[in-house]
Amino acid sequence: MSDNQGEDRVDATSAVEATTADVALARDRLLGNGSGRSKLPAPVLREALADLYEFWLTVHAGQSGVDGRAGVALLAVGGLGRRELVPYSDLDLVLVHDGRSDVREIAERLWYPLWNSGVGLDHSVRTVGEALQVARTDLRTAMGLLDARHVAGDATVTERLATSARAQWRTGVRDRVDDLVESAWQRWRRAGEVAHWVQPDLKHGRGGLRDLAIVQALALAQLVDRPADDVTQAHALLLDARTELRRLAGRARDVLRPQDGDEVAAALGMTDRFVLARALSGAGRAVGYAVDVAFRAARPATGRRVLGVLRRGPERRGLADGVVLHGAEVALARDVSPERDPALLLRVAAVAARGKHPIAQGTLSRLADSAPEPRSPWPASARQELISLLGAGDGLVDIVEALDRTGLWARLFPEWGAVRDLPPRDAAHMWTVDRHLVQATAHAAGLVTSVSRPDLLLVGTLLHDIGKGRDADHSEVGAKLARQVAGRLGLSTSDVETVSAMVRHHLLLPHTATRRDVTDEATVSRVAETLNGDPVLLELLAALTEADSRATGPGVWTDWKATLVAELVAACRTAMAGKRPPGPDPLDDKQRARAETVAASGKPDIVLEPESTPGTSLATVTAMAIDRPGLLSRAAGVLALNSLEVHAATVWTHGSVGVQQFHVSPRFGSLPDATLLREQFTRAVTGSLPLGEKLAAKERDYAGVAQDGPPPKVLWFDGEAGSGDVVLELRAADRIGLLHRVAEALEAAGVGVHWARVSTVGATVVDSFALVSATSGDLGWRQKIERAVLMAVG
Repeated sequence: MSDNQGEDRVDATSAVEATTADVALARDRLLGNGSGRSKLPAPVLREALADLYEFWLTVHAGQSGVDGRAGVALLAVGGLGRRELVPYSDLDLVLVHDGRSDVREIAERLWYPLWNSGVGLDHSVRTVGEALQVARTDLRTAMGLLDARHVAGDATVTERLATSARAQWRTGVRDRVDDLVESAWQRWRRAGEVAHWVQPDLKHGRGGLRDLAIVQALALAQLVDRPADDVTQAHALLLDARTELRRLAGRARDVLRPQDGDEVAAALGMTDRFVLARALSGAGRAVGYAVDVAFRAARPATGRRVLGVLRRGPERRGLADGVVLHGAEVALARDVSPERDPALLLRVAAVAARGKHPIAQGTLSRLADSAPEPRSPWPASARQELISLLGAGDGLVDIVEALDRTGLWARLFPEWGAVRDLPPRDAAHMWTVDRHLVQATAHAAGLVTSVSRPDLLLVGTLLHDIGKGRDADHSEVGAKLARQVAGRLGLSTSDVETVSAMVRHHLLLPHTATRRDVTDEATVSRVAETLNGDPVLLELLAALTEADSRATGPGVWTDWKATLVAELVAACRTAMAGKRPPGPDPLDDKQRARAETVAASGKPDIVLEPESTPGTSLATVTAMAIDRPGLLSRAAGVLALNSLEVHAATVWTHGSVGVQQFHVSPRFGSLPDATLLREQFTRAVTGSLPLGEKLAAKERDYAGVAQDGPPPKVLWFDGEAGSGDVVLELRAADRIGLLHRVAEALEAAGVGVHWARVSTVGATVVDSFALVSATSGDLGWRQKIERAVLMAVG
């Protein structure tokens, strides 16, 4: 190298270093560092930063050899490529060439000053072919190239790479959707959610800016529609909040902490951090829902071979009356009329939640357009489906989100608007209030077998913080709102008051247990008196306390707290000396006359009486036959064989006649023919119907529809059913033929059933059996019966 060439190299390097210093100073002035704070709004600031860096890179690239000569170009990807450059972002740059031999020297001159500039740099040097090859195997690179934008050099090289990268993405994206979904789920597990979280990660969280990039990439491939207006608005808010957060922090930060919320809110023209948190939660929900819909739409429909022919398109499989599983989504049956069925919306939601399947977007749109708001009071069928939905556990969360995003949840619960996206005031809470209520209900679903009224537990848990967001004691306001909602649902007067009391006193047990001496008689008496000596309310509050604590945040429900609450509840239960399950009411005149006819003729009889309420498929089935062992199991088996779901049942004896009365509804379609029921019941009683074989086949048809529920529980009560009787109470998740199997297990153990009361609420049963046995007081006998029942349930 000549002396003149060396001098030229030194002069060029000095010029680059001067440019580097200038850009650092210019960046600081834009951000307001040093003297005076910048007044540039967030969108203008991002544009100014992009312009600054692009000008700097253009000059610097030309000095480094990336000039107008053919064969090499500098590309921007990432935030600079999209011109969404937030403060303190890395510059994502690609030096692309067509095989030039001097590219290494160009790269050294290009990258070296950047490393010393204080600006983060993510860079690579590749030919067009190399870049495309990396994109075939690296998802991040493939998506990054979709934003490629020319900065300096040969624009034809940039155009060739950008065009080829987008074409390659379009043709191969379906094979990459599973990887895209898996990478997103891994990121969400690390970063959490933007919606509902107290400290959202605006970039990496579910519903954040990374998810927007996914939706845009799938839209570019024409697998989904371009983002709707609400998603576009969410995009702008997330970008602005991230911009102001980084400007405030003076460094790269994407997690918005509550202590930074007021300043960021002020910079965005909002009154305080609570307004900002609510807006960000809504934005996160819009983006999160959009990416969920995009993933479902983008997944390729799998075909399968039937008799050697490839059958394309997803299958339709019946799940419930008017509801099918279409591929991996829950959808409406083809001939269903949503406007005529007030329970259909909730039935769709319940089936989807219990099976953890998403509801098809078209189904949600159709329901939003035509599903009626249930009239007050709700019909029993709608109420049953609501309880089934609330008892679905983890599957509830996504379904409520889908309903809420399409306006359907507000149609069911207009009171929800005050808590939607409402940030908590208590630092212990990790969720917004609405999400906390749903999370608590999901936890309560795992506790339904610990209470005698699982329906009231689920409704009360859903509503326990419904009074928040108003300028008054949320427990008192919530109690009034809960009374309003429970009345609209059609609950009885006493149940309405129980739900209201749950909401009013939902903090009583945890506050008392952790702040008072639970062994003090005065403490116990005060709690018992506050609850009016009601043991049912006590056990409901105990379960609600656990569900509420678990949904608040990690570490809130501890072993110590659980022990204190359990001790308080046990002491209060002793003080209350509560009532136990009652036996059935006597037969009315009509039932007594029918029983006497059966006694005289000796012929079994069964009567099917549909309820007269419009829009409901509920019915009462009364089966009678000469009393003998196995009568209850056979009657229940016939109902299961006809796909009838038992919501309640009562069993009596009237002289020599056994009477079983069931309140049922069809799982699919319409009620069965009464003549067929009578013929099957008669054959079952006489033993000519292979009931076990037919039910086994029926259960196989339902395999995979019912989900695992909370563990079953057996309770024993003495002195409640008359002389010589003991009451066994079973609490378990419902499934097809459950009552048949339990009754059969009792009968096989040689135990007589004096009477029975069966109640199915949603997906949970609470069944009481008065058992007759000379050895019923023997502990070993009870253990034997309990094992038999639990084995039948399992």
